[in-house]
Amino acid sequence: MNRLRLNIGPRLVLCFALIIVSMLAGDVIVLWQFHIVQAQAERLNGYDEELVTVLRVHSDMLKFRDTLESLASARDSERLKAETQSMNVAISEDMRRAKSALLAVHSDNASDPTILPTLAVVQSNLQSETASVIELAEANDWNALQVRLANQLRPLEFSISALVERIDHEVRAEHAQAAAKIRQVQQWIFIAVPATVVLTLLIAGTLGLAITRSITRPLEQLVQGSKRLAGGDFKHRVALQGEDELAQLGRVSNDTAQQLQDLYESLQNSEDRLRRVINTIPAHVWSTLPDGSVDFINQRLLESTGMPIDALLGSGWQSIVHPDDRTRYITKWRSALAAGEPVEIEARVWTAQHDYRWLLVRNVPLRDGHGEIVKWYGTGIDIEDRKRAEESLRKAQGDLAHANRVTTMGELSASLAHEINQPISGAITNASTCLRRLDHEQPDLEGARVAASRIIRDANRAAEIIDRIKMFFRKGVATKERLDVNEMIREMEILLHNEATQHSVSVQTKLSADLPLIVADRVQLQQVLMNLMINGIEAMKAVDGLRQLTLGTRNEGKEQLLVSVEDTGIGLPANQADQIFNAFFTTKQHGTGMGLRISRTIIEAHGGRLWATDNYPRGASFHFTLAVS
Repeated sequence: MNRLRLNIGPRLVLCFALIIVSMLAGDVIVLWQFHIVQAQAERLNGYDEELVTVLRVHSDMLKFRDTLESLASARDSERLKAETQSMNVAISEDMRRAKSALLAVHSDNASDPTILPTLAVVQSNLQSETASVIELAEANDWNALQVRLANQLRPLEFSISALVERIDHEVRAEHAQAAAKIRQVQQWIFIAVPATVVLTLLIAGTLGLAITRSITRPLEQLVQGSKRLAGGDFKHRVALQGEDELAQLGRVSNDTAQQLQDLYESLQNSEDRLRRVINTIPAHVWSTLPDGSVDFINQRLLESTGMPIDALLGSGWQSIVHPDDRTRYITKWRSALAAGEPVEIEARVWTAQHDYRWLLVRNVPLRDGHGEIVKWYGTGIDIEDRKRAEESLRKAQGDLAHANRVTTMGELSASLAHEINQPISGAITNASTCLRRLDHEQPDLEGARVAASRIIRDANRAAEIIDRIKMFFRKGVATKERLDVNEMIREMEILLHNEATQHSVSVQTKLSADLPLIVADRVQLQQVLMNLMINGIEAMKAVDGLRQLTLGTRNEGKEQLLVSVEDTGIGLPANQADQIFNAFFTTKQHGTGMGLRISRTIIEAHGGRLWATDNYPRGASFHFTLAVS
């Protein structure tokens, strides 16, 4: 049995060789008969070509005669000469082809030997007749020309017609002979093909049955081993003995199973290492399907939230996002899924310590070779400490802004005292007037009422000024409200009116009437305006001539409005205009260098920007934008 297994390859070769030999024998017979048919077909093609070329010559002769008769009737010698020469050339070419076809067919002289001489005589006579026709046409002897056409060309035409009939008779005879030979070939093929098929089937059946018995059982073992291998059973081995091809295939299968087992163990080890790395890195890691459903979460995220993995897979992760951040987070995440672009989101996430901590979440897509998204991978980094640091920084900035306001108010103490003294002095004067009118023998009650009203007015004015001062001294978190920028500018104009008057500064306003309300912190924006107005007033102390401070507002597109503070002072510092917003940079003798820096920080926190430009011929302009929304 082992000996037979060694000869599986040669026995298969012998089987196929016998089948091929039997098929080749039948094919040789069929091809031999086909060769006979092909030779007969080629001979018929030659006769058909011979007939076609002679028919073309006959057609040319008829056309030549008809054309000459028509031109002779028209008596157009020039055209007759041209047409005669042209058609003579065409007839000569067709006769040359006819001779070639006739020589190819009649090279064995087995057919009519008068065909070629007849064609040569016709060609010679045609050339001589053509020359005669041209001479008669040039001599304008049209009657003689027509007689010659009738007497000379028609016999040539009759000769060609007779030639066509003889060739047609030959072709018919050849066709009949070819049909007889083809019938004989068909009989041979009807016998040879079935005999070849029967012999081939007998050989194939006998050898196939014998070889199948020696191959089927080993193949069954190999198939069973392949199924076990496909099912992940890498320890199964195929038990085949011998040195034939199937036994070698069994050994290859066993070696492959061993290699797959080693590879699977190595892959498991690599996967375990990768899982340990993912679970150990100081970040939350997850992956999602293309539709955004979470399908993997690392151990660190599970430990951080204290929740089971089943509660976070799919869309369950939404439950750990802070309610105030959830809508914003989900909206951005869905927009990223639709656009297929990476996204970065900050949100608060529930922890196992029963509180929320800030995470910086990043999600990026993984694409295949066609650009289609197959996975999303995300990371979450704890930024709670950074958020607290930012909050501390904002508090420090608020404290610095408050100190700047206190310093500014201290510098304006004399001006503010004068501003408060005015309504107080007015109230005292009106109180004295009220008392005098009441001390009359007939008390002047109407006059006393008017004086008392003026006392109330002056007291309210003083109270308003004190409230504004208290607001500037207020320290706390930013409180945003809806406010009218024009109204805020008018308040600052009143507050700094005395300061401007002391330095002979004229304050003008150019306020747009159609400004929308904005949401902002009133105190912070008032601080920005105070810093810019005081800077403008101080810049005009050292200049002679016009001292004018202009406050303006206007719409800047649909989403922003523009506020400007312009002065006619000394202008921006030469070669240092780009440094005036840097911290601790100042051109004042006792300045801190923080006013403009704080002002820019406040404006940027409100979604705008602050910048400065030179005025012509002197002075400077400070502009800042505020977001309407």
